[in-house]
Amino acid sequence: MCGIVGFTGRSQAAPVLLDGLKHLEYRGYDSAGIAVQKDGAIAMTKTSGKVDALIDKVRATGGMPGVSGIGHTRWATHGVPNDVNAHPHMSQDGRFAVVHNGIIENFAELRKELEAEGVAFQSETDTEVIVQLLGSYYEGDIKQALLRTVSRLEGSYAVGVLSADVPGTLYAARAASPLIIGIGAGENFFASDITALVSHTKNVIDMDDGEIAEITPDRITVFDHAGRAVKKEERHVTWDVASAEKNGYDHFMLKEIMEQPAALKATIEPRIKGGCVCFEELGLDMKNYDSILITACGSAYHAGVVGRYLIRKLCRIPAEAEVASELRYGDPVIGERTLVIVVSQSGETADTIAAMKKCREAGATVLAIVNVVGSTIAKLADAVLYTWAGPEIAVATTKGYTTQIAVLYMLAAYIAKHLGLLQNEAALTDTLQALPRRIQQAIDMNPSIPALARKYHASKALFFIGRNTDYAVALEGALKMKEISYLHSEAYAAGELKHGTIALIEEHQPVIALCCNASIMEKTLSNIVEVKSRGAEVLALTFRSNRQIVSVADDLLFIPPVDPLFSAVIEIVPLQLLAYHVARENGCDIDKPKNLAKSVTVE
Repeated sequence: MCGIVGFTGRSQAAPVLLDGLKHLEYRGYDSAGIAVQKDGAIAMTKTSGKVDALIDKVRATGGMPGVSGIGHTRWATHGVPNDVNAHPHMSQDGRFAVVHNGIIENFAELRKELEAEGVAFQSETDTEVIVQLLGSYYEGDIKQALLRTVSRLEGSYAVGVLSADVPGTLYAARAASPLIIGIGAGENFFASDITALVSHTKNVIDMDDGEIAEITPDRITVFDHAGRAVKKEERHVTWDVASAEKNGYDHFMLKEIMEQPAALKATIEPRIKGGCVCFEELGLDMKNYDSILITACGSAYHAGVVGRYLIRKLCRIPAEAEVASELRYGDPVIGERTLVIVVSQSGETADTIAAMKKCREAGATVLAIVNVVGSTIAKLADAVLYTWAGPEIAVATTKGYTTQIAVLYMLAAYIAKHLGLLQNEAALTDTLQALPRRIQQAIDMNPSIPALARKYHASKALFFIGRNTDYAVALEGALKMKEISYLHSEAYAAGELKHGTIALIEEHQPVIALCCNASIMEKTLSNIVEVKSRGAEVLALTFRSNRQIVSVADDLLFIPPVDPLFSAVIEIVPLQLLAYHVARENGCDIDKPKNLAKSVTVE
């Protein structure tokens, strides 16, 4: 959550910082601010609300001249979202300004210590202890003061520091929160996310936990926790600004839904060679594992639930999926013969990182499925499979989720093959390669979705039901609806209706029934009849040829014929579009839903 950006160069810093913050808006925030250094002093402007309000405020102050500065979009954790609690924060003597992502867990203890020394705090935030501690330790050497400061911090942080005493120089520090350094010509940057920098540079350095950096327009030096210079590798980012722009769509979410055929093609095609699934980068012997545990949060967890069903079916090995925030406290029964698969779009999900560390401590092997190269999860894992989905800007994931499922599909096939259980691999890979085309067909087959959204947008609640992988997709469909439309929506295993949920069914209650698995179609049909007999209106998602369901449902969404093993990645697309159009009918901020953030980097 939140976003930070820093710039030092020869051009004016404020426009660069504000542009970077605009590109970080998708991460979620409720206040913003920048600080710029000039003539031995630091000027600071910040405000609650949107970056546009900050831009107006900066203009009103004369533009904040200066060639080095830092900026921040804050999502409130400690202290209400207001101008005072917004970042940056200034040291009591005005010598330092700091921006920070993450949570300082021992901030109360540090604040009490500093207040006893006479420091007067201005905000309610945990972040202010960083800058006040830095000010108290400073004796002419900023690097040493920063090393001493971060050694006292417990929790997670990506920190950017601006000093009045050292013109043109920025400092940065990282622990368990993403931070990259951008490399320019006569100018350099730092940011929590490449989207803030990609219009200026595509060459970056990934900072690792425990490192600090000193950044000038012409030099970047990274130090370890002991202050020793370390050599860092540069990385070139392949996507450009156009990839992160709307390209004529009204919202990023709609653009990203429509990009899913291309995203899946980019994920699948390079891994299928000669009719075989090839993971040359994996390097794991699948015969070493007796069980598989998939752990993730949110939509990534729902992708994991789909993966669980497929691994069980193809590999005949015990497989479970567990929410990472529960796993980390749940004393899981795992060991050296457990393969733990962690799934995360950003690779920076705090609960997932904590869960994977716990699993590694127990001796498990950790395989990561992520989108972001160089992310924390990618670095901590024993092996990594990238989804190659490209940038995803909307907070509610779409192509991030479907590409995760695609990787899990291929991984299940890969494991089954290495266990000697895969039959007719060529036919399976043909099905996988056809998935991008099937997704496009699912988009084209449902022109009625805007009209259905007008019918259902004012509903008090929506219930999604399904069995097996249909249930896994129902979980994600309900999440998409609640995330962006703010309608109460819940998913239930259809067989559980009689065990309590059916008490909520009343006249005109919308029930969205997923019916894409022929082997259990009769069971799902009986559940539809049950809710209809109690007055529900059923919107069914199925195949055009499914006469049983078509004849009883009130409304219909369709997907093209596909093997039920691989239908989940197709089924979700009409539900994504339904959620989008319902949210649009309700006038919601679709790309930046209230209270949500793209990367959940704190508990």
